Amino acid sequence: MPIPAILQKSKDLGHTVFETGVWNLNLIGVRSQDNISNTYNDSLHVVCKDEIGNWIDICFQITTDPGLYHLQNPSRIEGTAILVPGQYRGVWKIDKHRGRYDALCQRNGKVKVYRDSNRDNVLDMDASSVSEGWFGINIHRSNSRRESTVVEKWSAGCQVFAHPKEFDVFMSFCRLSASLYGNSFSYTLIEE
Repeated sequence: MPIPAILQKSKDLGHTVFETGVWNLNLIGVRSQDNISNTYNDSLHVVCKDEIGNWIDICFQITTDPGLYHLQNPSRIEGTAILVPGQYRGVWKIDKHRGRYDALCQRNGKVKVYRDSNRDNVLDMDASSVSEGWFGINIHRSNSRRESTVVEKWSAGCQVFAHPKEFDVFMSFCRLSASLYGNSFSYTLIEE
């Protein structure tokens, strides 16, 4: 059985993909070409093999971008974080997002972010603004009870699920994988 198209695309871009072992997760975010903030117009794929060796590719609706609130009110003088596309190996682990609920949290390594400082609704991804560090770029949900339709305060640079039930499914895959391979997750962000 051929690997799913999103996994092949990631592989073609030179990223490491996990093709062996059951529930060995490939987490791949896809950023939309639309550079206007505040919408859940991106996706996150969970790609792995099941117990009988079949590929699974489940796609969830997320945002890979900060919401308008944080673009207009950056917490840092240099601007709001926007994750730079690329592969971040082993950077995330299951932990408490803001001390409240389990999510994938940036605990094991640095990431690269653009800094958007002009306070408008257009996502500015200028290579000269890139910095690398520990920024708390987590993979979490928005509202705990219902689907969110506008990003606003839900993301200051995190990868955020629009629907809590989809997030719960995502976390069940992460917990299963962690029980087999340890509490360390890689994430690859590519552009549409």
